[in-house]
Amino acid sequence: MTAELKRSSQGQTLVLTLSNPEHRNALGPEIYTAGIEALGLAESSDETRSVVIVGEGNLFSAGGNLQRLQANRQQPESVQAQSIEALHNWIEAIKSFPKPVIAAVEGAAAGAGFSLALACDFIVAAENAAFVMAYSNIALSPDGGGSWSLAQSLPRQLVTELLMCGERATAIRLHTLGIVNRVTAPGMALSEALALAKRLNERAPNALTSIKTLISEAPQATLIEHLTRERDHFVRNLHHPNAGIGISAFLGKTTPRFE
Repeated sequence: MTAELKRSSQGQTLVLTLSNPEHRNALGPEIYTAGIEALGLAESSDETRSVVIVGEGNLFSAGGNLQRLQANRQQPESVQAQSIEALHNWIEAIKSFPKPVIAAVEGAAAGAGFSLALACDFIVAAENAAFVMAYSNIALSPDGGGSWSLAQSLPRQLVTELLMCGERATAIRLHTLGIVNRVTAPGMALSEALALAKRLNERAPNALTSIKTLISEAPQATLIEHLTRERDHFVRNLHHPNAGIGISAFLGKTTPRFE
């Protein structure tokens, strides 16, 4: 069976399912290309307001296909470099995607699978899910932005532990550390992710896009630069029709229906 990224819709939410059961939903070039294409279509669709990424079956993703990596060791270095570039293009597409992206994690999220979950705006995980930066276990270093994401979120000592020791971290521990947003009973991660997506779908898309952009730009900006960006986004959103809908609904104690 070949690796593929399955697409389905749940209301206004696009569900992307990592499907590679023979290799524990390992990631690969086919999935990266399909992921970028799916996000491109979703960005231009008014019917899609959020995306959920989930693994097929009872696990999220084992990360890279070790058999493919072993074979690539016999190839020129450019072969593996191109593969990682494709992964990174998908990671960048998720980070710059203007709508919320939620990872729904059951079972293992290992290596690039963990990095993929970290690239999402939210992580919903089953209480028995396990997250592991397994790279050092096989004498490799991270890819997929995992080291960047963790370094942005956690103290150096915790990042060093996760990356160098290659030990599993439970969903409950990562929830305590602020990495995982929601912890669910086993088998319920997708349902909880879809419920979260529904809540987000009911909010003004332009406001959520501004929030995601501001969060992404904040680490590289000075306070003065960021205040300017906040001003510009606020003014633009105030003059968007959705602000009129939202303010009127709040004052009138009714439920807004945003465009």
